[in-house]
Amino acid sequence: MTDQGPVYKRVLLKLSGEALLGDQEYGVDPAVLSRIARELRDISAMGVEVAVVIGGGNIFRGAGLAEAGMDRVTADHIGMLGTVINALAMQDSLEKLGVFCRVMSALKINEVCEDYIRRRAVRHLEKGRVVIFAAGTGNPFFTTDSAASLRAIEIGADIMIKGTKVNGVFDADPVNNPSAQRYERVTYDQVFAKNLGVMDATAIVMCRDNHIPLQVFNLNNDGDLTRLIRGEQIGTIVERGEP
Repeated sequence: MTDQGPVYKRVLLKLSGEALLGDQEYGVDPAVLSRIARELRDISAMGVEVAVVIGGGNIFRGAGLAEAGMDRVTADHIGMLGTVINALAMQDSLEKLGVFCRVMSALKINEVCEDYIRRRAVRHLEKGRVVIFAAGTGNPFFTTDSAASLRAIEIGADIMIKGTKVNGVFDADPVNNPSAQRYERVTYDQVFAKNLGVMDATAIVMCRDNHIPLQVFNLNNDGDLTRLIRGEQIGTIVERGEP
């Protein structure tokens, strides 16, 4: 690994709830949680201001509950509460490593975390605290990808980083197609044209129109997040303009 310092001042990391499963079928794998927390500690120690959005798919997915017949608004509220559970678990892992951390929820749950207030979130970041945004946007019908894009824009992040189970963005599903080719760089318009499935359309449009680059990488590759922050070519960068 190079000794080069960070190339970003403020980043937002988007994690799926499924990323916390590890080898388990449900819930949170403490070993995975601890590994991610260590990487977050390391990049925070480099002077990078770190915000995190975590999904809730390891516990409940609102869309999945709605497909099973539950009222969509109720289902999405349940999914939002799942993200709060994950955020509190990540906060605990970070605090065990001596990292100052705040969970800010788009739903009012004052007994367990702070309400999301943009100016307060930015102040936490400026003080070197890791900030975890929970409960999506607080509104049904919006994914946590859209919530991550919104928060990245609101806090003025230099980049949004999405951790996945594969090594970036491919022209086909690399799990089912071993010959799938990985893009090093791709534009937001190409993501739409080729239907690459990086994030939902709302999240993509928000990043594109607000000039927020997106980097997609494999969260399971230990150390890749730190290398990415140092400017190494890891995964796939999605941005405006020509690749």
